[in-house]
Amino acid sequence: MKVVAKNKKAYHDYEIIETYEAGIVLEGSEVKSVRAGRVSMKDSYAKVKDGELWLYNMHIAPYEKSAAFVPSPRRRRKLLMHKREILKLKSKTEERGFTLVPLEIYINDRGIVKIKLALAKGRRTYQKKQYLIERQKEREKERELKEYLRRGR
Repeated sequence: MKVVAKNKKAYHDYEIIETYEAGIVLEGSEVKSVRAGRVSMKDSYAKVKDGELWLYNMHIAPYEKSAAFVPSPRRRRKLLMHKREILKLKSKTEERGFTLVPLEIYINDRGIVKIKLALAKGRRTYQKKQYLIERQKEREKERELKEYLRRGR
């Protein structure tokens, strides 16, 4: 599995509840651009519309060597999941505060482009600060433990 791009900001801005894997429908030379890592997931989100799952605002840069057909970089893209999973996501996202956010896009061992989606709840500003403080404390604990083990031996 080769991770092409990660949405690092999603971990900061949202509290991740559940994660899902979905296929993504790409056109023309978009697959080559994804393989080259020319993907940005900044401000992208997924939404259930008419019983189908769609991904909005994900930027896939046009492939330089493509001549004939160049799809729009920010077009909406269809995501492929089982129908009952889509219905489950629809009911969850209709609840207040839940969003579908892409976490990473990767190529699996069979060469197929997949996307990791998260059912997430938005964090408020004070929650983001608290999250950063907790992470910093965790790092300090790890550092101290590592130093303690290094000295103890």
